[in-house]
Amino acid sequence: MKLTVVGGGSTYTPELIDGFARLRDTLPVEELVLVDPAADRLELVGGLARRIFAKQGHPGRIVTTSDLDAGVEGADAVLLQLRVGGQAARQQDETWPLECGCVGQETTGAGGLAKALRTVPVVLDIAERVRRTNPDAWIIDFTNPVGIVTRALLEAGHRAVGLCNVAIGFQRKFAKLLGVAPHDVHLDHMGLNHLTWETGVRLGGPEGENVLPRLLAEHGDAVAEDLRLPRPVLDRLGVVPSYYLRYYYAHDQVVEELRTKPSRAAEVAAMERELLDMYGDPALDEKPALLAKRGGAYYSEAAVDLAAALLGGGGSPYQVVNTYNRGTLPFLPDDAVIEVQAAVGAKGATPLPVAPVDPLYAGLVAHVTTYEQLALEAALHGGRERVFRALLAHPLIGQYSYAETLTDQLVAHNREHLAWA
Repeated sequence: MKLTVVGGGSTYTPELIDGFARLRDTLPVEELVLVDPAADRLELVGGLARRIFAKQGHPGRIVTTSDLDAGVEGADAVLLQLRVGGQAARQQDETWPLECGCVGQETTGAGGLAKALRTVPVVLDIAERVRRTNPDAWIIDFTNPVGIVTRALLEAGHRAVGLCNVAIGFQRKFAKLLGVAPHDVHLDHMGLNHLTWETGVRLGGPEGENVLPRLLAEHGDAVAEDLRLPRPVLDRLGVVPSYYLRYYYAHDQVVEELRTKPSRAAEVAAMERELLDMYGDPALDEKPALLAKRGGAYYSEAAVDLAAALLGGGGSPYQVVNTYNRGTLPFLPDDAVIEVQAAVGAKGATPLPVAPVDPLYAGLVAHVTTYEQLALEAALHGGRERVFRALLAHPLIGQYSYAETLTDQLVAHNREHLAWA
């Protein structure tokens, strides 16, 4: 089995490598190719990756290359984890929207749209090159904004599934609070990427007992603290929103916080420099503890599980993924990309039935789905007016004066990445 990681020079990659090494019985990788144009980073990450495999006794071969076509040739699955523009572009995404009093964030709002515009054309080019060398390869997208990128891939006819670590993070946290094994926790997970709610926490599988009320009653303070939301909000909702819902439920508070502290991009950039120094130590043969603060917790386990299921070798039968709606949420178009529990196998992902959705959540999901459709149109076809329409449609923006100003700023800050600008 050959797997290729595009963006293999990311500081995330050792987390992925550790998962491949530990879970080799689930996903027996014979050749792992790390592809990245940044040769200096790739050399550091690749060296640590080989040492991790060696320490854990993994017999697989790790190859590093900046040649995308060679790297994806013959791959059974290609994982995408790239960041177009790097942390410098992220820094911009997180700062200029604040000038309008809007959230500055890399996956939602104006910053999220900027990232989508930079990313979608690059990902589609990569996917076409994968299809030329191996049309049967699966593409697993971890590149944000996952929902928009996955929809672009699916609409172009690629064998693609989107992946996020929010659900597996909740699964692990809830299992610890409840004192059970993670595989015993099944989430009723509903919504869009980075716009989801846990409407049920079941023990043993999709038909198991729903212990969410008990979880909130006994551990609501801990859950609320983790989400940085007031406990009474969780009690009134009766569900657990993802931490990205804080951008909606506490928008003005979040904007004030973002204006008064260093950006997450600045924190991550400093962390990456420290991590790369660590990766260059020939004595280091395991992922360092600092990597846990970088983000992407449990990404490796989710990626292994998904790849194993898609390639027919194992993996959990039910997983939270991003895929076509196909009537699962009846208030959305069939070609919307949703994030829900799905049955995953060699033919792809089929969403499980979802209970009727409270209008409180359905309305926001429908609103953001419309934005994502307009965002994808802007990413595919370009043009200032399409950018303006997407920004005007976003519930975190929504005012024409903001949309006008943010459109100008988005284009100015991303001109080098926009072929039409």
